[in-house]
Amino acid sequence: MKKLGLILMACAMIMGTFQCKKNDEINKFENNNESVFITLNVDEGTRANVVPEEDIAPVYYAEGDMIHVVSDGKYIGTLTYTGTNFSGDITNPTEGQPLHFYFLGNVIPTESLVVGETSSCSVIISDQTTSHPVISYAPSNQYYSAVTTNYTATLLNKCALVKFNVTTASEAATCITGMNNKVTIDFATNEFAYSQEGEGVIKLAAGNGEKWVILLPQDALEAGEEGSAYSEDGNYTGTHEAIPAIIDNGYLKSGVAVTINTPVSGGVPTGAINGLFTINANGDQVYFSQGNLQYIGSAATPYWKFADNQWDYLGTITGQNGSNQNVDRDLFGWGTSGINHGSVCYQPWSVSQNNNDYYVYGSFSYNLFDQTGQADWGYNAISNGGNNVNEWRTLTVNEENYILFNRSTSSGIRFAKACVNYVQGVILLPDNWNIDMYSLNKTNQRWASFDSNIISASQMSALEEAGVVFLPVGGRRDGILVEYVRSRGDYWLADSDSGGVGAYGIFFDDNYLGGILCNRYFGLSVRLVQDHNP
Repeated sequence: MKKLGLILMACAMIMGTFQCKKNDEINKFENNNESVFITLNVDEGTRANVVPEEDIAPVYYAEGDMIHVVSDGKYIGTLTYTGTNFSGDITNPTEGQPLHFYFLGNVIPTESLVVGETSSCSVIISDQTTSHPVISYAPSNQYYSAVTTNYTATLLNKCALVKFNVTTASEAATCITGMNNKVTIDFATNEFAYSQEGEGVIKLAAGNGEKWVILLPQDALEAGEEGSAYSEDGNYTGTHEAIPAIIDNGYLKSGVAVTINTPVSGGVPTGAINGLFTINANGDQVYFSQGNLQYIGSAATPYWKFADNQWDYLGTITGQNGSNQNVDRDLFGWGTSGINHGSVCYQPWSVSQNNNDYYVYGSFSYNLFDQTGQADWGYNAISNGGNNVNEWRTLTVNEENYILFNRSTSSGIRFAKACVNYVQGVILLPDNWNIDMYSLNKTNQRWASFDSNIISASQMSALEEAGVVFLPVGGRRDGILVEYVRSRGDYWLADSDSGGVGAYGIFFDDNYLGGILCNRYFGLSVRLVQDHNP
């Protein structure tokens, strides 16, 4: 059996050959008239990516890679790589016809593949920050027969490998627009059609230097204007050099220069989730911070930061169920920014059970945003949120209500209860949320339970890139008693009860989501926002 590999022979021309030859033997083990178990043997397959070298770029498989099988114009099954070979069941292959094998780089098709019914599918290869989605195809060299035990096929690429030389001022992924990033396959004719999904974005790995990507065939592009390349965080734009025509099996290794150094006014703030949320009828918008606010009192020089992950909360693990100022905490009495703004209790470790001690600016009638604004936690320099004073703030009652219950969004979805990475809470969907990206249950229902949507950490990572915010159930503190951790979320808002001793917030548990009037001395979670200034 010939060695499996994608051998790329460099030519004198800029565009060399990018040829995938996988000469593989398929053994039929059993045939029960309807279901046939076959194995596709491969040699030395170790990795599921393209490995660019001087004159070749071999493709290796990794465990879990998939090849889709088609017979007589219909999808009939999937073969999965086990570390040694591809194997799986195919259903009702047509006698006297070849089998057709499609390797789609493990990109999930936009359609659901139904055995015996699906006659075409599409994949989008936009995101190439972690892997190269090689697209290749071959028919079997023999017609299918119930008595035939061996099949061979030589897979050839329907894409090209191209190098970009990136210069960027951002630490985020580099995005290039105007590219064919979608391929649609007609199983009846085995034809590949290439097109642009959205703005035709191809997303490269973050950082400067050489970036190898897979491109689909398309005509040559002239040098791009400002904005034809940009950083995924929205903070910088730039340009790219002219891109030659892309052909099947192409290998362009000379490098296309991409420069992304132009700051964008009003770009995504440092420490923010890249999603915009409208807060009022005027159309004003905000970004949410990347996680709940934390005070790191255990450091030699205490500081404020945002949680590393959206689902992070401290509970009692640091000893915040007390008044020790040298512990880390994320449950704060109202207005405890650490800046002396006129209240008795203004330090983040304050645990007095007297509401009067938490009157910001010295009066029960003031809100966090009144007077100097220094009672708001966001007035502090947040270490991983830009580290400048007075950049962040707490939402008001009206703004929070508008986000949850009054916003108009492109998807019609504003929020949903969920369990993310085994942590319960509420997810907020940005204004431009694409409903096709992820299917959510019981949306906009404040009485839904947390298990309505079970989301893994990796799934949440993708959702976060699309601007999704998650508020975890961090519990609350009543004096020095921390309670309801992992079952209830309580978050402060910026408004006081001007006629009484309390202040406003929101809370949610497995049965409800809504506003709450709370004792100011309670310790609640804080999630800050920053205004969007386009």
